[in-house]
Amino acid sequence: MEINGKDDLNSPLLQNRDDVVVAISEKTRTLVFKVVGITCASCVASIEAALGGIEGVQSVMVSVLQGRAVVKYVPEIISAKRIKEAVEDTGFEVADFPEQDNAMCRVKIKGMACTSCSESVERALRMVNGIKKAVVGLALGEAKIHFDPNITGTNHIIQAIEEDAGFGAELISSGNDLSKLYLKLGGITSSDDFIIIQRSLESLEGVNHVEVDPGQQIVIISYEPNVVGPRSLIQCIQEAGDGSSTYQATLYTPPRDGEMQRQQEILMYRNQFLWSCLFSVPIFVSSMVLPMLPPSGDWLEYKVFNMLNIGMLLRWILCTPVQFVIGKRFYAGSYNALKRKSANMDVLVALGTNAAYFYSIYVMVKALSSDSFEGQDFFETSSMLISFILLGKYLEVLAKGKTSDALAKLTELAPETACLLTLDSAGNIISETEIDTKLIEKNDILKIVPGAKIPVDGLVIDGQCHVNESMITGEALPVSKGPGDKVIGGTVNENGYIRVKATHVGSETTLSQIVELVEAAQLAKAPVQKLADQIAKVFVPIVVLAAFLTWLGWFIPGETGLYPRSWIPTSMDAFEFALEFAISVLVIACPCALGLATPTAVMVATGKGASLGVLIKGGNALQNAHKAGFSLLSIKTIVFDKTGTLTVGKPAVVSFQLFSVISEEEFCGMTIAAEINSEHPIAKAVVEHAKLLRQKHGVENDQLTEVKDFKVHPGAGVSGKIGEKAILVGNRRLMQMFNVPIGVEVDTYVSENEHLARTCVLIAVEEIIAGGFAVTDPVKPEASLVISYLRSMHISSVMVTGDNWATATAIGSQVGIDKVFAETDPLGKADKIKELQLQGASVAMVGDGINDSPALVAADVGMAIGAGTDVAIEAADIVLMKSNLEDVVTAIDLSRKTMSRIRLNYIWALGYNILGVPVAAGVLYPLIGIRLPPWLASACMAASSVSVVCSSLLLQYYNKPLHAKVG
Repeated sequence: MEINGKDDLNSPLLQNRDDVVVAISEKTRTLVFKVVGITCASCVASIEAALGGIEGVQSVMVSVLQGRAVVKYVPEIISAKRIKEAVEDTGFEVADFPEQDNAMCRVKIKGMACTSCSESVERALRMVNGIKKAVVGLALGEAKIHFDPNITGTNHIIQAIEEDAGFGAELISSGNDLSKLYLKLGGITSSDDFIIIQRSLESLEGVNHVEVDPGQQIVIISYEPNVVGPRSLIQCIQEAGDGSSTYQATLYTPPRDGEMQRQQEILMYRNQFLWSCLFSVPIFVSSMVLPMLPPSGDWLEYKVFNMLNIGMLLRWILCTPVQFVIGKRFYAGSYNALKRKSANMDVLVALGTNAAYFYSIYVMVKALSSDSFEGQDFFETSSMLISFILLGKYLEVLAKGKTSDALAKLTELAPETACLLTLDSAGNIISETEIDTKLIEKNDILKIVPGAKIPVDGLVIDGQCHVNESMITGEALPVSKGPGDKVIGGTVNENGYIRVKATHVGSETTLSQIVELVEAAQLAKAPVQKLADQIAKVFVPIVVLAAFLTWLGWFIPGETGLYPRSWIPTSMDAFEFALEFAISVLVIACPCALGLATPTAVMVATGKGASLGVLIKGGNALQNAHKAGFSLLSIKTIVFDKTGTLTVGKPAVVSFQLFSVISEEEFCGMTIAAEINSEHPIAKAVVEHAKLLRQKHGVENDQLTEVKDFKVHPGAGVSGKIGEKAILVGNRRLMQMFNVPIGVEVDTYVSENEHLARTCVLIAVEEIIAGGFAVTDPVKPEASLVISYLRSMHISSVMVTGDNWATATAIGSQVGIDKVFAETDPLGKADKIKELQLQGASVAMVGDGINDSPALVAADVGMAIGAGTDVAIEAADIVLMKSNLEDVVTAIDLSRKTMSRIRLNYIWALGYNILGVPVAAGVLYPLIGIRLPPWLASACMAASSVSVVCSSLLLQYYNKPLHAKVG
């Protein structure tokens, strides 16, 4: 992965994702919370239907796998509290509901002259509904405001300052994405101590919000890591006490709610299954086994009163706790489902078990009151149904936990401790201290020994080593690191001693953002899931109708003698015989497997992709990538950018020539002044070479003239004025735009270099071309192999670049791309994508720069090279962490495998129903005498969900297709 260098140290590799924070913009916000009691896709459909119809709710996503909901809403129209109440009204319990009172923003206030001005601003702010606290600093001319983002936003705050207080206002920053520190307090003797600590912390610059939990003696601090660090916060608490009070503060790690709840769920189902077996096994033995082993089972036939025997009474006593105590969760689930006018798996289970249980009660009462009645009870059916369903749920939650293994491994990559160095002014080590990784602050100097994990993102300031980055990027070969190189938290130092300066800590690290991105992706719903959602809405009513028709289909012909009486077992009558078939139909058809088919596969695939260095932003990106690479009805096309995508992205000047009488020193100075502010890799290469030329003449590079009227011409170059001279720096197209004549000497120089796949940068002063630089950018070694492999996958490749035609064609020939579009500006790239789409193709775009972002958005699926710009990464659907083109193949192949797995999951889910329901209904019984008892039908129903989850888990064994061939 090419991450070496000092560029972009002030911004993390991946920006924070909007869909996993509480607030995503001033107009809409996103709420993420846990919903307890979701069992199948019908539950999801009912919650989405309940919330989707509320004004102000823009979108609802509910994950049946994780039991979490993501709701995007407009806070000006509806409050988060109302959303919570709407979910609870459907019968579900809401947990982990986020606190919404800790948003903070800083506002620059213009025109304040005295304290009365600042008081006026504070008074105006306090009148705004939703503002919790406002502090206005007269000297700084700023206000720090804490507010509830569900009630108000920064637009309303600025409006209040401008209109109500009459001062100018400008937003400086919004603290929605805050670093948080949890500390356990010690030395607390009274409630006043909490107030003292809170006030001390709030007085610190960089502290945005302080929340104290007196019960657990915990303080939660939201702070700005650029201003204050965790060690400073702990020191502040320790110094807050007076002579009589001494406070202590230690790191506190809040429990991971998701993992705890999963473990509790596993334990609950395991215990319920074991208790159920304790009762159900004796019932099964007394009903199905002992009667077949005379004389050992004869005692069960002993009559207690009239025709009521010991076996029936024993089975009733054992079955009742299973039905009403262990099985009460099915009653509660059914009640809540029916209350919200929907139906789920609990309804089917409750119907089936109640039919078996209460019919058995009827048989008992009739046997008790008659001296000649002979009937068959179904107590074993009821108890065994519940036992097998609980076993299935237990196996299902066990398997579901495995789907997030890749994510769990990512979160465990960071080490628990780090070695902090204290240096003197000369850079000598004064002390070494082992500290918790959570206490690392920006600009800390850390010691990394061979074999140790790097705790946070940073910059090597001393030493040499090789770092294994495979855990983050999937790159197997260690990467050489030296002074000035970036390192990623969680990677391993294989050899050598280095000192690292921390540049990104806490939630800003690459590892934290990867985890955040994958978590968000796992919640996203793929479009193919909509099919399951539509089926789930009508699934249960159809099954209930099918069960009733099955009962009628066997009962009426049995009573009228349309089929032989010998078909009915001697211990049953036509009603009981038909009832068994109906119960089997009820319990074998379960919507749970349908709801699990897509999210389990997406969850495993996104986690596996992350471990290989391919970050997929949810099921939608997976399905689109699959379309771009697999749709039989579309033209299979991938569009590549050139610089930094097909090429290494580190251009170097290989030739320089003057075409006028201007001096080399003056020429280089003007070139540097014009290009110094450009972020384009070619511009940087030109600036570096020009600086070297100036140094050869003994000219210091800090002696530069400022450029005026600076203007960027996308895809062409830049223009401006240095002193009174107009300057143009760019390609041939820029010269033509400004009608600058290109002489024979210049044209020859440009043509010769372009045919060598070099880019020429021309510099014109006062409409005369003064000189030029020839820049080359080496093609990535794997580029031609990737293009060839894509061709074998029946995918055509296209190159779109802002470079000139000759260079673009030469690069295309090198890598094997025939279709090339050159001299294209950023909007032109997006237009080319749309042209290809109009031809019926699903198009993927691979790029790395800011100028690629419109095309990345326009494409069906955008793939951003991970070492590229943050804007490109934001615009893309898939991020390739390693900047390695092999991962383009990996992304498409993984999406193919995932979509194939989802289809297979649907086959498993629907297969049990399509094949099982007719068998349960007795279709085969007249032909070959096979019928499916209800307890066996429940086992098949449980197996369908387990099969789907296990099928998805096989994606964990996915291997990159091209990596093996490259070797």
